[in-house]
Amino acid sequence: MPRTGTSLRQLLAATLAALATAAAGLVATATPAAAATTPGIDVSHYQGAINWTSVRNAGIQFAFIKATEGTSYKDPRFNTNYVAAYNAGVIRGAYHFARPNISSGAVQANYLASNGGAWSADSRTLPAALDLEANPYAGGYCYGLSTTGMRNWVQDFLNTYRARTGRYAVIYTTTSWWNQCTGSWSAPWANHPLWVARWSSTVGALPAGAPFWSFWQYTDRGSVAGISGGVDRNHWNGDRSRLIALANNT
Repeated sequence: MPRTGTSLRQLLAATLAALATAAAGLVATATPAAAATTPGIDVSHYQGAINWTSVRNAGIQFAFIKATEGTSYKDPRFNTNYVAAYNAGVIRGAYHFARPNISSGAVQANYLASNGGAWSADSRTLPAALDLEANPYAGGYCYGLSTTGMRNWVQDFLNTYRARTGRYAVIYTTTSWWNQCTGSWSAPWANHPLWVARWSSTVGALPAGAPFWSFWQYTDRGSVAGISGGVDRNHWNGDRSRLIALANNT
């Protein structure tokens, strides 16, 4: 999911899923290949004007919507998309494109929380997502940070977002980027929902230590009524009722 411009799903025992859900408000389905998945999208201003009623009527049930990037950029269509998605019955969440080489994680988490990424228990608002991927600008694939430096930056962001909102942020990443740039760090998966990107028919290997995926971005060339041109398509690893539970932190 360039923002300037994913082995088979793992089998999880039902007891492990229940424990993980109770502990962290996450959801793991027992047998993802056989269980319900819920369709969604993610968008930014690149999709232009969106007819959210048509999107919802096409069966899309959730959307992550770009809110912010770095320390000063707010997507020009965020406010419109965020409200219109909600009004159409789409469960929505904001996302922040991380730029770890320009400020601390805390600064960027606060910028997100103050510019659309806050949370409310209204059955339609997901915790915001931290978008971590290859650096599209100058500064190197991992933003010039060591694996320790990247871990510290991410932890700073996650801690600050939780302090501001009371929620564990979703983490969007690819397996290759995560393992290389964080040194196969596994600690966040104890609490933070994984949104894994792999544009394929199978989700593939997950980032080191991740027991399951919560969201899977499986293509960047999807087609959805109400949106002109291609759009990122996603699955939620469960049914709508469990997605609402994540939204409400229940």
